[in-house]
Amino acid sequence: MSVSPARRAAYEVLLRVFEHDAYADRVFRSAAEGLDERERAFAHRLAYGSVQRVRTLDYAIETLGKRPVRRLDPQVRAALRLGAYQLGYTETAPHAAANESVELVRRARLERAVPFTNAVMRRLASGIRPLLDGLPDGPLKESYPDWIHDVWVRDLGAADALALMRTMNEPLETVVRLVRGEPPPGAEPTDLPGAYRVERVDDLAVAEGRLWPQSRGSQLVGLAAGSRDGERVLDLCAAPGGKTTQLRGDVTAVEIDAHRASELRENVARLGAVNIAVVEADGTALPPELDGFDRALVDAPCSGLGVLAQRPDLRWRARPLPELQLALLRSAAERVRPGGTIVYSVCAMNADENEAVVEASGLRILPLGDEWPAFAHPRRPEFLLTLPHVHGTTGFFVARLARD
Repeated sequence: MSVSPARRAAYEVLLRVFEHDAYADRVFRSAAEGLDERERAFAHRLAYGSVQRVRTLDYAIETLGKRPVRRLDPQVRAALRLGAYQLGYTETAPHAAANESVELVRRARLERAVPFTNAVMRRLASGIRPLLDGLPDGPLKESYPDWIHDVWVRDLGAADALALMRTMNEPLETVVRLVRGEPPPGAEPTDLPGAYRVERVDDLAVAEGRLWPQSRGSQLVGLAAGSRDGERVLDLCAAPGGKTTQLRGDVTAVEIDAHRASELRENVARLGAVNIAVVEADGTALPPELDGFDRALVDAPCSGLGVLAQRPDLRWRARPLPELQLALLRSAAERVRPGGTIVYSVCAMNADENEAVVEASGLRILPLGDEWPAFAHPRRPEFLLTLPHVHGTTGFFVARLARD
């Protein structure tokens, strides 16, 4: 029996993400190479969905298969997770999910595990839907680490935390930023200038620098920076360059990683942003000549809890980074002239990486809520907070601060 190309690609993603600590998006690019558009879309759904839902899938496999998932061969574990996802969350015919999961184990030369895989898949076929339906609302049913659920309940309340978890398990809108030229055919304007909702991203337009795939949450950060022609602007942690290339003025874009700095230079050139100079440096220990800026943007590394819908494996490796964020914010503030402004942003919605970092910085807060009322933070309207379950875009916190 053969295995469909889509299932082979999804199986490869599961195996490498959970057994080799690989990144799902990178593995998928190579695993799905050569697939036609239909197969690629199916493979993407299976791979990303299985990685997202792995906590719930493992619970179902252990409950119905009566064996701890951690004791299974890696290939069996991946095949069962893939089969369980199809049975629990798609309309795939049960016999197709079961047969191809068994065949994946057989092709891994684990003939001894074929009867077990077949038996567990039969039990999943008859029992996984009732099992999932019977789970109480919460992190097990929605497949999140407990700590993420607990943080969102603390900061947003139980109802919003549940709505947020559910939203981040589904694809968000696809949005591009118009760099130059006309909007793509069929594009829908949004509530942000230059941001258009599209069915799919035109790869040729991106390659030619006419469009840039960028969520509304991300574009809001670049707009909130408010940089103007004639100003000197510092941008820390700038790669890959979406927000950087929104900035006006004389921009110095700092990136510590050489590979990411190279990617940043390529993107800056592609988008024709001739006002940007890329500097490879540590944002917490900037060269002395980088000083006297009018504005700074600190789009700091973070847990990434606002982009879990696009990065299915991130929920299993995420961790807050408040110490690094505070160090970067203070470093940028030291290089901005008195009276200059600093925009601090992270793609996360938890207070530990948001309000707490701003308050620890000692910088004066410049209110943003009146400028962007649709995105005002629900508890602290001087800040902005995009919430995926409310705004339909990635989750970003934005604060505008002043150095007195």
